[in-house]
Amino acid sequence: MATYDLVVIGTGPGGYVCAVRAAQLGMKVAVVEKNPTLGGTCLNVGCMPSKALLHASEMFEEASHSFAKMGIGVSTPKLDLPAMMNFKQQGIDGNVKGVEFLMKKNKIEIISGKGRILGAGKVEVTAGDGKARTVEAKNIVIATGSDIARLKGIEIDEKRIVSSTGALSLDKVPSSLLIVGAGVIGLELGSVWHRLGAKVTVVEFLDRILPGMDGEVAKQFQRILEKQGFAFKLGAKMTGVDKSGKTLKAAVEPAAGGAAQTLEADVVLVAIGRVPYTEGLGCKEAGIALDDRGRVQIDAHFSTSVKGVYAIGDVVAGPMLAHKAEDEGVACAEIIAGQAGHVNYDVIPGVVYTTPEVSSVGKTEEELKQAGVAYTTGKFPFTANGRSKVNQTTDGFVKILADAKTDRVLGVHIVGREAGELIHEAAVLMEFGGSAEDLARTCHAHPTRSEAVKEAALAVGKRAIHM
Repeated sequence: MATYDLVVIGTGPGGYVCAVRAAQLGMKVAVVEKNPTLGGTCLNVGCMPSKALLHASEMFEEASHSFAKMGIGVSTPKLDLPAMMNFKQQGIDGNVKGVEFLMKKNKIEIISGKGRILGAGKVEVTAGDGKARTVEAKNIVIATGSDIARLKGIEIDEKRIVSSTGALSLDKVPSSLLIVGAGVIGLELGSVWHRLGAKVTVVEFLDRILPGMDGEVAKQFQRILEKQGFAFKLGAKMTGVDKSGKTLKAAVEPAAGGAAQTLEADVVLVAIGRVPYTEGLGCKEAGIALDDRGRVQIDAHFSTSVKGVYAIGDVVAGPMLAHKAEDEGVACAEIIAGQAGHVNYDVIPGVVYTTPEVSSVGKTEEELKQAGVAYTTGKFPFTANGRSKVNQTTDGFVKILADAKTDRVLGVHIVGREAGELIHEAAVLMEFGGSAEDLARTCHAHPTRSEAVKEAALAVGKRAIHM
């Protein structure tokens, strides 16, 4: 029976990063993976393939609509969807091979099969052929991630009624796409297929898009998407889908109740979120406590209710983000090694990779109001940013929220091109407890979009220069 210092179940961003950090700290490490490839949802059917298609579809749209006004004459671009899907697959393959390389480099053993915790120090791994082996470990980390959330009574076949997985691999562009859920996944995948020619309608149970994001940001971003051609039905729910005809007929009614209307679509994408994946893990039998939402319960040091068993990432509470899982993986490995691993949950950026992008870090205005925190606001639009003007990409703005007494930055929210890159100077500033004044007095290169972040910081003190 093989014995390890650490066995990590799951090789998504949280799991493989945890394994690498533990190996760096001198531990003998193994990872258990049930899928044929490493990397989890993120690398195989999530973050990475969606970004490949977002990039490719954006280039297609640029060539179709934007080149002419820049003086670039090209013939009307033709979509080769199989080639675009191959482009996506090349990216997946490259990243998966990268994780395999990291395992070899750090002498981490890969154990193929489905892991089940038998109790403290023991993991049973059942291979694809049904053969089981038991692995002993001083420590076990659960990093099994999350699965798609399903709508009751709606069967996902990944052909006509799809999850995010199926939406990444459609064999043709649907003429109409109905998306259930106006969160990050739905809006990103909706953007891909809208750019390639689909008519997109989004149904959302709440009265707003992007739940959890700053309200002002969500409103302006919705207007931008509507200008692009998205249609929204907010405060509504899909109650059923008739699959008998050539097109799907979805019954949609007000969330508060009322008469249903029928919406027709070639494809329905169910994107109502994700749920922790603990199926077959043996938590109940092993005595590992779950909360009322099916998440593994942990303490401040990632420990579960069973000694020597830890959990990180989407399977525990907190935002279901790959980078949150990575930070937890590093911190957990360091704690197991006797160090002081830590994650600052107040400074975890979030990004919507549409065009324009949406990014945020820290508190929203709604959260500050609810907590009774006095704050000041600084806003700056990209219409007043020189680089954005000359590139004719002026949608959006930067908003900075700072403590009214101390000027410490509490939250930053951006809608605009490259917002996902711009947010990180705010994250670094906030990690060090910086103020709006600190940011406002930091020299920014000209002409850059980043200057809009500096101007928003100046606006906190009512002294923006270019507005």
